[in-house]
Amino acid sequence: MSWRKETGRNERGYHHGNLKEALLQAALDLIATKGASGFTFADAARIAGVSPAAPYRHFRDRDELLSSIAQRGFEQFEQALTEAWDDGRPDTVSAFERVGKAYLAFAREKPAFYSAMFESGLAADVSAGLHAAAERAFAVIRAAAERLAALAPPGSPRPPALMMALHIWSMSHGVASLFARGDGARRKLPMSAEELLEAEVLIYLRGLGFMTDRRSAAQAAPGKEQGKAGPPPVPPGPWGRPK
Repeated sequence: MSWRKETGRNERGYHHGNLKEALLQAALDLIATKGASGFTFADAARIAGVSPAAPYRHFRDRDELLSSIAQRGFEQFEQALTEAWDDGRPDTVSAFERVGKAYLAFAREKPAFYSAMFESGLAADVSAGLHAAAERAFAVIRAAAERLAALAPPGSPRPPALMMALHIWSMSHGVASLFARGDGARRKLPMSAEELLEAEVLIYLRGLGFMTDRRSAAQAAPGKEQGKAGPPPVPPGPWGRPK
C-alpha cells in the first residue's frame, strides 16, 4: 500500500535553514510510503538528514508533527472546497455537485495529506490550529447543505441543515476513502467514483422529497403560474452506468 503523491524534494540533503519544513516534507514522504501510523519521529529525522534530537527543536513529538501536516491538509482542503462551491454560483445544485467532485479529487491527488487528516488516529482537538482548520473545511460543506436545504419542497419533512451536512459529508468521505483514494487501497468500481457519489446523493435527496427530474420539476415548480421561477431541481444521476 502506498500513499505516494506529494514528493517534490531531492532525495538527499536539505539546507537546514528551515529544519521545520524539512521535517514536514520528510514526514509526508514517509506517510506516502508507510502510511500515517507507519513511521517514528526518528524516521522523520533520518529522512531529513538530521540527528534524532533535532526534531524536538520544532515539535514536541511525532503527534505534533502529524498534527501540523494534518492542519496543512485541511487548509488546502478548505481552499479546494471553497473554490468549488464558489458561493453557490451559478446555481446551488451545480455548485453542490462541484463540491462533491472536489472532495474526491483531493483524496485522489493528495493521498498523504488525506491520510494524515483522517487516518492518523489523532484526536480532532489535539491542537487548536488543527481543530480550527478542520472546522473551516466542514463549514464549506455545511454552507452548501444549508443552501440546498432551502430548495426543499414546501411542507416536506427534512432533517436540519446541519444533519444534512453530516449525512452528505459521510457519503462523500465513504466514497473518497474506498473508491477515490490515490493509493493501492482504492477499490475497483464499474463506474467512476464521481458517478457513484452523484447517484448516492440523488437517492438521498429523492428520499427527502427533492425533485430529481428537471422536466417534471419545471412543470411543478412553485410560482410557475405567476410567472415566477421555482427552485432548480436536482439533476438525475448516472445510476451506476458501467464504464
